[in-house]
Amino acid sequence: MRLSTFGEKFSSKSGILQLMDDLGNTLSGKGDMVMMGGGNPAHIPEVEEAMARRLKKIHGDSEEIRRMIGIYDPPQGEKNFIAGLTDLLNKEFGWNLSPKNIALTNGSQSAFFLLFNMFAGPCPDGKKRKILLPLAPEYIGYADAGLVPDFFISFKPKIDFLERPFFKYRIDFENLHMSDETAAICVSRPTNPTGNVLTDEEVITLDLMAKKAGIPLILDSAYGTPFPDIIFTQARPFWNENIVLCMSLSKLGLPAARTGIVIARQEIVRALSRMNAVMNLATGSFGAMMAMDLVRSGEIISLSRNVIKPYYRKRAEEAVKLFEKALEGTDFFIHKPEGAIFLWLWFRNLPISSQKLYERLKEKGVLVVPGHYFFPGIEDENWPHRQECIRVNYSQPEEVVKKGIAIIGEEVRRAFSRGIE
Repeated sequence: MRLSTFGEKFSSKSGILQLMDDLGNTLSGKGDMVMMGGGNPAHIPEVEEAMARRLKKIHGDSEEIRRMIGIYDPPQGEKNFIAGLTDLLNKEFGWNLSPKNIALTNGSQSAFFLLFNMFAGPCPDGKKRKILLPLAPEYIGYADAGLVPDFFISFKPKIDFLERPFFKYRIDFENLHMSDETAAICVSRPTNPTGNVLTDEEVITLDLMAKKAGIPLILDSAYGTPFPDIIFTQARPFWNENIVLCMSLSKLGLPAARTGIVIARQEIVRALSRMNAVMNLATGSFGAMMAMDLVRSGEIISLSRNVIKPYYRKRAEEAVKLFEKALEGTDFFIHKPEGAIFLWLWFRNLPISSQKLYERLKEKGVLVVPGHYFFPGIEDENWPHRQECIRVNYSQPEEVVKKGIAIIGEEVRRAFSRGIE
């Protein structure tokens, strides 16, 4: 089969393909594989009960059913949901949004593909612009979203060693720089994969840098505030005319609905909506309809704050304790879990690569994500830290997580004791 350059790029092996292939095949199958790799959220009873109530209400209303499955939404997305979300965010945060500031996409992955290629790549003035990731490691799904090679530039983080076993990445502002080829700045908050949460001061600094350069700051809040609010430290939501705030309904408990939310100034929303029309005709209605009542009532905020956040905080603390026991005596560190649904493990001086560790764990029935995929734009291929980390999802049932952590501990010990064999 003869493919175009586009076809070659997007059908080739990638980190996000490996992750989603593992995730989908494991969670949809009946095998004994321990799934600690993908980003599937936990099945939280209170959340599932809220969704069941909404489904029941829709089932009893023929007009609601028609709107959910029988009518194309406009390219911007479901109008009533957007109106309700506009009212909620203005009421909660005083943002002065209008419905023209919000667009929906078929999942946040789709949103980033469109936004990144809207701003970066070959440009009419002859320049080739790039997306700046100020803090690596960063989300695996960004890495292959550009239509052209050499699409990202990123910088190594500062590493703060905290009370054992924790460490924390910080933006190295002293070495962070931009040029006229920088198209936009993008950060996830909380950071996927590490659970790092940029401080309010760090976000403000990045926003000022972006404004000074005349480029947007893209804030990926798929796990963040105001919903699903999986943040265990102080962090306030940010939006202004120069910020593109990206949110999602996936980690709220609707991953299969594929609903991304983009909040931006009106010209960006107009452009995104036009691209939606070309790529998708319209966005799906299911997620917006499912979350409609939660948004209109404001329950989406309280559910996130009072149920989802404490659920994951407890699970994170439990997973840390299990890892401390399983890895005792090895040279390991855990990034301080400040949010999201992952633990980021660093095995200093690991004698095998993170990919090799992934392969050995997969043979033993445990799926994780090797860390080297999370450093797009880092040019130093010889930096050993890239090959010493893995990402682990702790959201599966407790007995599954406990089993997986025990196997990870055994395999890491074996790697340190036997070396590169």
